[in-house]
Amino acid sequence: MGKLINIDNGGTLTDICVMDGAQVYRTKTLTTPFDLSKCFFEGLVKVSAQIYGASDVVSLLASTDHIRYSTTQGTNALVERKGPRLGLVVSGTLGVADFQSTPEYAKLFRDMVDARVAQLDASIDAKDLEPRLVDAVNQLASAGANRIVVAHGGPDHLSAESMIKSILLRKFPQHLLGALPILYSHEMVRDNNDVRRAWTALFNAFLHPAMERFLYNAEHKLRTNKAQNPLLIFRNDGHSGRVAKTIALRTYSSGPRGGMEGTRALAEHLGLKHLVSIDIGGTTTDIGEVRDNCVTEDVHGRVEGVEVSFPLCNMVSVGVGGSSIIRSQADAIQVGPESVGSAPGPACFGLGGTQATITDAFLLAGLLDPASYFGGELKIDSARARKAVETHVATPLGIDTDEAVARMEAAWVEKVAEGIRAFTTVSPDTTLAAFGGAGPFVVCKVAEAVGVSKVLIPGLAAVFSAFGLGFSDISHVYETPADHDTDLKSARADLMKRAERGMYAEGFALSECDLDWRVRVTGPTRDESTPDVGALPEAGPGESVSLQLRATRAIAKPDLRGQFTGARVSPVQQGDRRVATDGAMADLPLYRVEDQPAGASASGPAVLEEAFFTCRIDAGWSFEISDAGDVLLSRQ
Repeated sequence: MGKLINIDNGGTLTDICVMDGAQVYRTKTLTTPFDLSKCFFEGLVKVSAQIYGASDVVSLLASTDHIRYSTTQGTNALVERKGPRLGLVVSGTLGVADFQSTPEYAKLFRDMVDARVAQLDASIDAKDLEPRLVDAVNQLASAGANRIVVAHGGPDHLSAESMIKSILLRKFPQHLLGALPILYSHEMVRDNNDVRRAWTALFNAFLHPAMERFLYNAEHKLRTNKAQNPLLIFRNDGHSGRVAKTIALRTYSSGPRGGMEGTRALAEHLGLKHLVSIDIGGTTTDIGEVRDNCVTEDVHGRVEGVEVSFPLCNMVSVGVGGSSIIRSQADAIQVGPESVGSAPGPACFGLGGTQATITDAFLLAGLLDPASYFGGELKIDSARARKAVETHVATPLGIDTDEAVARMEAAWVEKVAEGIRAFTTVSPDTTLAAFGGAGPFVVCKVAEAVGVSKVLIPGLAAVFSAFGLGFSDISHVYETPADHDTDLKSARADLMKRAERGMYAEGFALSECDLDWRVRVTGPTRDESTPDVGALPEAGPGESVSLQLRATRAIAKPDLRGQFTGARVSPVQQGDRRVATDGAMADLPLYRVEDQPAGASASGPAVLEEAFFTCRIDAGWSFEISDAGDVLLSRQ
């Protein structure tokens, strides 16, 4: 079996995890938002040097079976509202008011579409409709739209949108330079709920341009470097597929979903009934949960609180991370949702950033060591951090820097805790799983704020979402309309042919795949999928029935090992670190995770650190380290 490469691209850092049998190599690189393929390949260069002693990407790729990639770029783009200016053409029963049913929806609609909306009556004949359509598209383009979504409301939406498409293709041929890309909602998804289908198309149009440019550029570079297999995109349904088989919206929260797949595997391995995960990166905190070894999933997922036509893992993304901008606002402190990302990054990075972040605060609090931060590869600057905190927090609030740092931590912790409380209810069975580069920082305080007494920090916490991608298979769903006049034998044969072609393009024969047949019923208020038992169910008014086939090719997955035995082995201490804790500076014992024997345990206050994360163990908490390097924190 060859190597497996997993890459998780975040707003601030990009994580790389290479599995070669039982051996796992990992590294991080700063995300390069101006060209995501740059950090992608910088990570491959760094990890190949770990493996071979000198950088050798060609040898790495030649010995690799699968490369899986996930990203939070879509999540971050929507959180920060960074994307194309969309235009919207609505007709039939759809109107602008349908997108503004709540203040939150109305704000999101303004941020994405604003006033670039054209309302048409598609019930008129094609001759009268044509000039109105031309005027509408020209007006939207003049208003600044650089992508347009067409959505018709009503049971005739497919035929109405098809007619609109035929007119616009004649008047605005898509092969011409400068032609506006136009997306028709019926081509995006089969869904009789008009508003949900239209929102799905809007989100996809918002995310598509940046994802398309990067992914095809990355795939081209992989081929240039003699990659043996195509790049696989890890999707938000927990499966993977080629770039050409993936739509942009399927990448939304795909990075966090990787973390959830790893969380599920770890919960099952350790026998944890309720594991709430907080994946804290540079821009967002992604919160999810595993109950009884299952990742909870919504039939209709929510993007920024809006229901969409695809199932999504039940997660939320809160605009708080290690690079979130922290500033004073009146007499209070505001955390995020804006982030400095990796460029220019926190002020302490010395890359041009001047805004204050929690990373700057933790540096001033002594929690971070400039010599060991980011594996010692990134020298951070306390003077720059101090200036940022003084300028944006301390001076405006009339307090000293030490108090500003303490209040920044408290506000940051509360925003993370607030996200957890809004998402789920904790119980005595609840364990908090903290990962991502910023997840472990002050997780004891977060746990106390939400009433949790156990915290799990995975051994690969800093790259855990990348590691979690390794639990996915290659899978695709094929679907065709069906009713009681349908020849089911022919419909199944057609789906088999489509699946055979699709999986062949992935490099596998259909005979190597597991097949799952389903019947789906969709309507304005119904979306159900049941096993295909050879007969079609009755469809109600406005509902439609389709036949589905999921083809899945299982591929190699990581092995999990290690348990917590309560052995109480004395830890190896690497000196002390002077850290602010509970309002005062104190010399705390420092423990390096990599140097600890299995079963090592001690009580706080202390600092626990490895190459890519640092955790302050507060008073009243203790830690135990398993033989796999996982860390269990317990409140005494």
